[in-house]
Amino acid sequence: MTGPDTLAQRFRLAVVLLGTLATIPASVSAQWLHHRDPKIPRTKDGQPNLTAPAPRAADGKPDLSGVWAAQPSDDTKVLLGPDANSNPLGADLQFISKYALNLFWDTKPEDVPMRPAAAAIFKQRSEGEGRDIPTSHCLPGGIPFSSLIAPFKMIQTPGLIVMLFEDNNPHRQIYTDGRAHPSDPDPMWVGYSVGKWEGDTLVVDTIGFNDRTWLDGFGHPHSDAMRVTERFHRLDFGHMDTQITIDDPKMYTRPFSVKVVHRLLPDTDVIEAICAENEKDRVHITPK
Repeated sequence: MTGPDTLAQRFRLAVVLLGTLATIPASVSAQWLHHRDPKIPRTKDGQPNLTAPAPRAADGKPDLSGVWAAQPSDDTKVLLGPDANSNPLGADLQFISKYALNLFWDTKPEDVPMRPAAAAIFKQRSEGEGRDIPTSHCLPGGIPFSSLIAPFKMIQTPGLIVMLFEDNNPHRQIYTDGRAHPSDPDPMWVGYSVGKWEGDTLVVDTIGFNDRTWLDGFGHPHSDAMRVTERFHRLDFGHMDTQITIDDPKMYTRPFSVKVVHRLLPDTDVIEAICAENEKDRVHITPK
């Protein structure tokens, strides 16, 4: 397991999170509190039964629709250090995966498969203490970062799944109608996604990224050659395994993967996020 173990590193992480979380609404739980979703199974006391069987769409495949957030880990508090209990960042840690902070959390530093070009970019971002993360400048967080830092909503229809992010991102479209990727895609923040079912697992293949987003808060880079493969498997009504594989031959010597558990947030909804509206944090993110 890797993580910052110096004061300077923890300070850099704090700056990153402040810049990122400036674009994220304070709490998803405040939305539509008085509307009980009739499609959610419930226990005898009326609480959502998150261990009930996963719902099925009309075609018999699992229905991934719902509001989801990454399952947090105690490792996140370890990463933030002794101040995590007082939460000076104002961050809602219940939505933040450790992999949003560092995709290589489970990898020894010497085993991170960065090529020299990637290592040089990573070093530059480290020296800048995270101030240039795109989200601190009201730019999208991209894939996979945004699904690891805040809630998102999946809407499943025949031939298309739409993802709506609660941080500052464009919507994402995953086509499941059998189409191929565009042959010459214009680079985009969230890429071009096509999906297919392998049994009860949705396999999503995404290409056509620009190179402007960061893979994580620590600043691991990617290039426009990055390919992201996600495998979504809804275990039951309230839990979904997500395996994320990054293949970027320009920046890394081999593909690498992480596995995340997403949990359903019942009886709520995502809200809009307009980064520049009433934004007060960027003025405090100043050069050294």
